Amino acid sequence: MKAIYILCVRQLKRYVRSPARIIGSLGQPILFLVALGFGLRSMFARAGGGDYINFLSPGIISMAILFNAVFSGIEIIWDRQFGFLKETLVAPVSRLEIVLGRMLGGAIVALLQGIVVFVICLIAGFRIQNSPYLLLAVVFMFLIALLFAGIGTVFGSVLQDMQGFPLIINFLIMPLFFFSGAIFSANGLPEVLRILLRLNPLSYGVDGLRGACIAVFAYGLKTDLAIGAALTGILLALGSYFFSRIQL
Repeated sequence: MKAIYILCVRQLKRYVRSPARIIGSLGQPILFLVALGFGLRSMFARAGGGDYINFLSPGIISMAILFNAVFSGIEIIWDRQFGFLKETLVAPVSRLEIVLGRMLGGAIVALLQGIVVFVICLIAGFRIQNSPYLLLAVVFMFLIALLFAGIGTVFGSVLQDMQGFPLIINFLIMPLFFFSGAIFSANGLPEVLRILLRLNPLSYGVDGLRGACIAVFAYGLKTDLAIGAALTGILLALGSYFFSRIQL
């Protein structure tokens, strides 16, 4: 447990000591929030969908979390190249504790970034309509963070090329984001796209977060929690497995 705590604190210190990283990671969510939220707001309202800022904001918060969480995996490649990973792995602690500490630290950092974007969305006009479920919103944010920290750990453990990591991750993450219901509703979509949304693990995190904030669920609270928790557990297990097979 001590190793998990130390690695979590190390991740948090890296985050706090890097204002450029904090500010830089806000650029894309703010761009999407302003360009899409205000650009399509009137059109969404005329179509009878209500306030688009309220619909879009949970998706933008999810975007901030997933990108920060999944890119925590690149630190494994970084530490491997500069020797810190070898020092960590020869320490008298299990690899399971090491990987859990890394993933938990990455997830906490991503959650903090998501909370920052949450506040920005409130400033932009996002309004909570389901206040009693606000704590549940944080739970879904943390599930998204853990899920994608697990994905980042899988790729960070398998890949050794620091330049290749962002290319592969962007190739994977962007479709997951766009086909998650984050920026458009599943209502009226062709059946093929509806199936893709159902198969997308992020869809349940976005839907749960949106439902907790504005009381609009596409799949239902129990479904979102059950599938989100199950997929998060699977990805954490996969991340632990691939990390345990790292050869230095």
